[in-house]
Amino acid sequence: MTDWTPVADAHGAVGRVPLLLDQVEREAVPEAWDELWDRLCLHGETVSAASFAALPRLAALAPACGQALELASAIVRGTLRHPDGEAALAGCPNELAMLRELVDQWLRTRPADYSRLFGDLLALAGQYHWSASMGDFADDFFAVSCPDCETEVTIAVGDHGCYAAVRDWDQGDTERRPLRPAQVEDMPDPGRWMHATADRDGQQRLAEGIRHVFGRAECPACASVFNIAEAHTTANLPPAIETY
Repeated sequence: MTDWTPVADAHGAVGRVPLLLDQVEREAVPEAWDELWDRLCLHGETVSAASFAALPRLAALAPACGQALELASAIVRGTLRHPDGEAALAGCPNELAMLRELVDQWLRTRPADYSRLFGDLLALAGQYHWSASMGDFADDFFAVSCPDCETEVTIAVGDHGCYAAVRDWDQGDTERRPLRPAQVEDMPDPGRWMHATADRDGQQRLAEGIRHVFGRAECPACASVFNIAEAHTTANLPPAIETY
């Protein structure tokens, strides 16, 4: 049983969140859900100690309540924005596994908001940096540092091309070099798992985008060739340890 006495929400208040959880457990009250979002995931991104304390109860509701699943997933996506987020999640591995399975089942239905749910799945798998940065590859850009010369390289993957470039705010992306997408059989996890999930669900643009960001790029400044995913991970956080 959680002691809510010292647990503050996004507004610094204590005691309100458990009352709201009691309310939505009895009946689906839209106003109560709106307030829970405001207190547990303010503006869709600000999480607090109360957010992680609420996860077990949200997970218990999630199999029968889409609101609970969406809110719980949004909280997990905000893990790295809270100093104790990863430690808090370590206390509820069973709930995270169940939420991950529920999101994966939802993805198999190929919903209209597939890209958002795919980001939820990445977060629930511990891939917080990919969850935060990956879109649907209609027009995605990643900023990485060349491992050899430390030049900031823009990686573009989308309808306007798949290339590495040096971004100039007046001239745009200059010195473009085509990316070298990975072969699926050569991709390590999490790339192989991410690609397999997107391919399973018929999301071919997403699957092809993943091949490119887990491929290699030529630095426009020094011509060295580097692993894009490794450069992206180095720039954002140490690699997450996960079994697929």
